[in-house]
Amino acid sequence: MSQLRIATRKSPLARWQANHVASLWRSRFPDAEVSLVEMTTAGDTFLEAPLQAVGGKGLFIKELEQALLEERADLAVHSLKDVTSAFPAGLGLVAVPEREDPRDAWVSPRGVTLLKLPRGARVGTSSLRRACLLKAARPDLEVVGLRGNVQTRLRKVEELQLAGTVLALAGLRRLGLDGHVTEVLPAELSLPAVGQGALALEAREADADTWARARSLEHPPTRIAINAERAFLARLEGGCSVPLGGHAVLEGQQLWLRGFVGSPDGTEVLRGERRGPAAQAAALGRALAEELLGRGADRLLAALEARAR
Repeated sequence: MSQLRIATRKSPLARWQANHVASLWRSRFPDAEVSLVEMTTAGDTFLEAPLQAVGGKGLFIKELEQALLEERADLAVHSLKDVTSAFPAGLGLVAVPEREDPRDAWVSPRGVTLLKLPRGARVGTSSLRRACLLKAARPDLEVVGLRGNVQTRLRKVEELQLAGTVLALAGLRRLGLDGHVTEVLPAELSLPAVGQGALALEAREADADTWARARSLEHPPTRIAINAERAFLARLEGGCSVPLGGHAVLEGQQLWLRGFVGSPDGTEVLRGERRGPAAQAAALGRALAEELLGRGADRLLAALEARAR
């Protein structure tokens, strides 16, 4: 009987994701004995400060990657949007299962849609991307920092008497909380984060057996889309310290990629899009990034970097 140890964060959503992958694995390899290695990451610990102030999204995966490197786990399951552009030596993105709906969802306890909120309404998010796009659509809104797992953020919206918050639709659906959704936000209003709605399976490149088996969980259309999105991200070297979004849609053999870079206050948002052959996904991502850099994203990124020092 083969064994598989899956490294995962302890949050309810992370455990759901790991158990989902475990279920997929068992369906393909009925002889497998699958167990979860649950861990608390730095990203789960430093909840008071904005994520960009304590090291960015990589804080959600470092401990899991260390478990892989030390052979305490065989596979790590991440939300793809938390995965940095580069992997530690010896590790790689072995598979990307089929993606859930990548769009953002607006959640309002009083059921008021985003564009119909009263002037000056207080909305919660600690995502620079979401804050930028919220302020771009509604400059009058007051954005309040809101971190924690999905359930915590839903609770804090009530406790702080906020008008609402923006959450990933995928996470709400996976946790059975989509009944809280007031409206699903179109990409034109709230362009998703790179990799949003997708899972990342990371493994040791030298572990040939796990690598080969994990490849069977790959969903090629999802991989094509995220290849474009991650190439866009990598060229801009963006993380949680940059208001940035990128979303690709596969249409037959063609790929449609949209992206943006903005200022944290939403006063400047540079948007662009590219269409081209799916086989050139990464090249499309880099080309769109180059276009935005040439239109002023380099200036925005430099200003953000200077501010972070």
